[in-house]
Amino acid sequence: MRLKNKKVLVTGADGFIGSHLVEALAAEGCDIKAFVYYNSFNSWGWLESLPPKTLKGIEIFSGDIRDPNGVRTAVQDVDIIFHLAALIGIPFSYHSPDSYIDTNVKGTLNILQASRSANVEKVLVTSTSEVYGTALYVPINEVHPRQGQSPYSATKIGADSLAESFSRSFHVPVVIVRPFNTYGPRQSARAVIPTIITQLLSGRKEIKLGSLHPTRDLVFVKDTARGFVEIAKADKAIGEEINIATQTEISISDLARKLIHLINPKAKILSDKVRLRPKKSEVERLLGSNEKIKKITKWQPRYTLDKGLEETVGWFRDESNSRLYKPDVYNV
Repeated sequence: MRLKNKKVLVTGADGFIGSHLVEALAAEGCDIKAFVYYNSFNSWGWLESLPPKTLKGIEIFSGDIRDPNGVRTAVQDVDIIFHLAALIGIPFSYHSPDSYIDTNVKGTLNILQASRSANVEKVLVTSTSEVYGTALYVPINEVHPRQGQSPYSATKIGADSLAESFSRSFHVPVVIVRPFNTYGPRQSARAVIPTIITQLLSGRKEIKLGSLHPTRDLVFVKDTARGFVEIAKADKAIGEEINIATQTEISISDLARKLIHLINPKAKILSDKVRLRPKKSEVERLLGSNEKIKKITKWQPRYTLDKGLEETVGWFRDESNSRLYKPDVYNV
């Protein structure tokens, strides 16, 4: 499938990955409708950091993914949907699981229902590596069992299952896209890399973190955005679940040491009990297989971890970006 001149809807376009995906789709020549979360400030989130020339060519749709009427309106005359809108913070899902059901499960249902009625050509539903839970084997491929180890991951498992059911029951052309741990410029403060970087840039000699031993497969956000683009182009992707992963892993402690070396080599790491997840909820190891995405598409990661971290730190060093973060607050 050629993407040029296709009318595409990106939900969650105002967020971290969504804003980068909008940039990537603009470079492909797509006609973009960006679904942003309605708010009284008329804020478009990270889309407002895009170059004015890029932003000028984007149609902004303010709404709420939980509202089926608004979603149906947004989907009208759309060829392809990239559904990224979600609540993603794991610690906050312990506190407010109902909101995750409403946003992640019901929001995805709204997209699927609207897509079915509108005969959309392709629907890319965004999953997460968290649905796999702690690896039972590595690298984790797409047939790995799903394990709901947090309310967040449980809702994403539910959303994935809904998408599968609409594909099988109603022939909705769904693809489940499953990024592993994406990082980079614009990532929210609740994620580990912004947490480490902002604490270090604030001049702290000690940085507070939760568990240090878990490992993660870290994907730079531009590689993740390209993964979505390449999957959208691939006709063979319809009906499939596809990982976006580097097939490498690093522990949180080793990651922190890399960032300490880049920013403040004298800093030390402290394990903060407040930041520890319940023992059975912590995902101990994530190492994804990228065999399938390489087989179906032309995608492969372009960024090494070191290159991606350097670009991310550089973005945070810009005071106009870092001032939006609160390093003294534990962001759940």
